[in-house]
Amino acid sequence: MRKSKFTDEQIAYAVKQVEAGVPLAELCRKYGISEQTMYRWKKKYAGLAPSEVRRMKRVEEENRKLKQLVADLSLDKQILRDALSKNL
Repeated sequence: MRKSKFTDEQIAYAVKQVEAGVPLAELCRKYGISEQTMYRWKKKYAGLAPSEVRRMKRVEEENRKLKQLVADLSLDKQILRDALSKNL
C-alpha cells in the first residue's frame, strides 16, 4: 500500500476543519486531494485529536506485531506436531 504524503496529525487537522465548517471543495483544493479521500479520512479520523491519532497508530502497530507473533507460534506448533506424528 502506498504511504500517504500527509501525517496522521495533518489528516486529523483537515478533518477538524471540515467539521468546523470550512467548505469541503476548498479544503480538497488546498490539500490537493479528492473529495472521496476527504470522506475516507473523515470516516477514519472523525472526532479524534492528534494525540488520540498517535495513540491509535501505536495500538494498531502493536496489534500487527502481536498478530504476526501468533501466526509464527501457530506455524511452529504445527511443524512440531507434524514432526512428532512422523516419529510415532
